[in-house]
Amino acid sequence: MDLQTLSDHFAIPGVLTFSQNENGLLRASITTPSCTAELYLQGAHLTHWQPAGQQPVLFLSERSPFTPGKAIRGGIPLIFPWFGGRTATPENQRTDGPSHGFARTSDWTLAFAALTGDDLHLTLTLSPNDTTRALGYDHFQLVYQLTLGAELRLQLTVANQATTPLSFEEAFHTYLSVGDAQQISITGLSDTDYLDKTDEFKLKHQTDTLLKLTRETDRPYLNTVATLNLDDPILNRRITVCKANSKSTVIWNPWSELTAKLSDMDPNGWLTMTCIETANLGPNAITLAPGQQHAMEAHIFAQTFAPNFTPK
Repeated sequence: MDLQTLSDHFAIPGVLTFSQNENGLLRASITTPSCTAELYLQGAHLTHWQPAGQQPVLFLSERSPFTPGKAIRGGIPLIFPWFGGRTATPENQRTDGPSHGFARTSDWTLAFAALTGDDLHLTLTLSPNDTTRALGYDHFQLVYQLTLGAELRLQLTVANQATTPLSFEEAFHTYLSVGDAQQISITGLSDTDYLDKTDEFKLKHQTDTLLKLTRETDRPYLNTVATLNLDDPILNRRITVCKANSKSTVIWNPWSELTAKLSDMDPNGWLTMTCIETANLGPNAITLAPGQQHAMEAHIFAQTFAPNFTPK
């Protein structure tokens, strides 16, 4: 899909336009009465979403390379078919392939675009290609639907087109923009088990109602369908993340020491981001029988507080 084809078939004057960056990546620029947004076709990667009258909800690293085949740091990367490094399973002993799978660096196809009221609806698809086949994935279909407006709705549908079961992990690796990661609080994860990736993947249990970050945090929470609220006293807002057909939630902030090792993030980038990831991973991974499909959903919205209001 090239720039001219995108413009001819999907452009909406004053709402949806397409361009190409200096490295050749195709992107969509979105302006509706209720939001502005930007999406790259590589990875079907939403890099910007800003409801009208609010500050941007998504964090985007200024150092991200935006080059073909390289993952974009920030926004909402799509993780499929494995989370983190590929690990061997009883069904498949292979451990090769890029971190977080191939979906976030693959070229997706835009299949639908329409403005309904103040919301823009987009549908993108990913089918098997030479890269996925080389990794052993030849019979799947991904359909990604986004509704962009005052609120953000995401749905990733995975279809198994093989004659054998398809097992996979998946995530919306959502980077949220915050005023100061040291001052935010997250609710919705009390009485929940998690794997502490900063402590040899030990299984731990959160009892506290509030989660406040004080150091590098990398926690896949398991068997949870809860809605999360991130309260930000610096930006005077609450970001809410609801989900469906997702049993894992990941909280991640690299903090200062790890950020210093990331070439695609400013050394102080950790201060202004925190990830709340809607996912199915580890013991919550999905297995589809032949012909089955699975749709994971996330719903994100932000509420601005009055100045000096302290959320509880």
